[in-house]
Amino acid sequence: MARRTAIIDIGSNSARLVIFEKSSHYGFHLICEQKSKVRIGQGAYEKEGYLQPIGIERAFLALQSFINTIQKYRVHKTVCVATSALRDAPNGRQFTQWIKKELNLSIRIIDGKQEARFGAIAVNNLLPLDSAVTIDIGGGSSDMALIEKGQIVDTFSLNLGTVRLKELFFDKECPVEESHTKAREFIRKELSRLPEHFRHSFAVGIGGTARTLSKGIMKRSGHPLDKLHAFTYEVDKWSAYFANIPLSSAKGLKKFNLKKNRYDTIREGTLIFQEILACIGAQKVISSAVGVREGVFLEQMLRNEGHRFPKDINPSVISILDRFHPLTKLERRNRGKLKIASRLYTVMQQEIGDAKKYETQLNWALRLSYIGKILNIYSSHQTAFFIAIQELNYGFTHEEIVLISSLLRMHGKELLFPPLIEQYATLLPPIQTLSWLSFIYTLTIFLHENSHSAQIDFTYRDQTLTITSDQPLYLAKEKIKKLEKPIPFAIIIKDRNKIPSNRILGL
Repeated sequence: MARRTAIIDIGSNSARLVIFEKSSHYGFHLICEQKSKVRIGQGAYEKEGYLQPIGIERAFLALQSFINTIQKYRVHKTVCVATSALRDAPNGRQFTQWIKKELNLSIRIIDGKQEARFGAIAVNNLLPLDSAVTIDIGGGSSDMALIEKGQIVDTFSLNLGTVRLKELFFDKECPVEESHTKAREFIRKELSRLPEHFRHSFAVGIGGTARTLSKGIMKRSGHPLDKLHAFTYEVDKWSAYFANIPLSSAKGLKKFNLKKNRYDTIREGTLIFQEILACIGAQKVISSAVGVREGVFLEQMLRNEGHRFPKDINPSVISILDRFHPLTKLERRNRGKLKIASRLYTVMQQEIGDAKKYETQLNWALRLSYIGKILNIYSSHQTAFFIAIQELNYGFTHEEIVLISSLLRMHGKELLFPPLIEQYATLLPPIQTLSWLSFIYTLTIFLHENSHSAQIDFTYRDQTLTITSDQPLYLAKEKIKKLEKPIPFAIIIKDRNKIPSNRILGL
């Protein structure tokens, strides 16, 4: 696959460009993102679907700018897809032919089921889920996919979009309540087409409407992590919030903590989202910052893997390790840390008693433990925290992201960093559990950094942790002596220290 790939997504409301750079077979990251609110479908729904000059002109100028960006970034491959507005337009083919002639850009018009499939590929790989129904509300359609046990079982497209509803109902000169009632009837009639098996308690919100609502909920709830992707909320707790937005005036939307650039279609989008959630019986929503564009990219990247990352591969971690070598390159070859931590976690279970619940997150933190040293060895723990909290985007819950990042930050003789705990208290494990995880992480780092391929083992009896090693642990002893412990117990180190004899020096 090409090292740099550009994906352009032309929707009814916006056109977006993203450029991904591959760093290894499974590693990639976003290096550029641009967006233009082209509203290519503006006026089309009242003109039998025909694209109108005002939207066509904006789309051309946006695509022309995207091409300039693609050339600047020296992209190796470009894929452009178009969704509802173009597939519904009788003059859509003429538009794509014109763009090909003038800009040398090939546009692939995809149907609603394919659009839903691309979104499902993205969330199936980049969100921590196993089964769910995806909901991608666009300007002209709402596209859904059913995921069961990591497999995309079915897709469906509804003729429900924010721009479509806005032009058919909300742009009319009539009271908001009347527009709301007519739009709701229209939505429910269209939802009657949705197959019965599209029912699930867990929904994935994809697209601008779902993102805007999630950001509003994050602000209102005081969510401590400023990251949309994988943010989760209970539907019941926010049902009144959803119900009031469509009934609001444009000026009244300010009180809902919504982005101003979404005011023009958020009432329509919220009404659609609310009705779909009720129809499928959703109880919980997980927010997605990925969708069609990432799905198009991953379909090509993972074409030989059945469009799924292998079970033990996390693309965010791989990408970080790829970009922060050479130290991390050496670390990837050395699994000694993970073995040390696993043995220690097992031995201390009689005190911790959590059935190694957090071993996976502990292992991810250990794999990333060197990333801060690439930039600054003296503040490496702070640097590692900031890198992780920003770059651990895919495949983790917010709780996992904060725990992994916090372990990287708290490495030192003190087990806990109070300002961090105060800020992220609602996302972190209980203090005692966190203390134990920090102890295991820190002790593992001390032992691993100050030994070379040593065989290290542990026993724990009568409030005494005994560490045995077939090699010297001299430097580790000094650090371990100062290390804070979660509860009072003794640490004994039995290592092999053989000092060569020298009569002159009195040895």
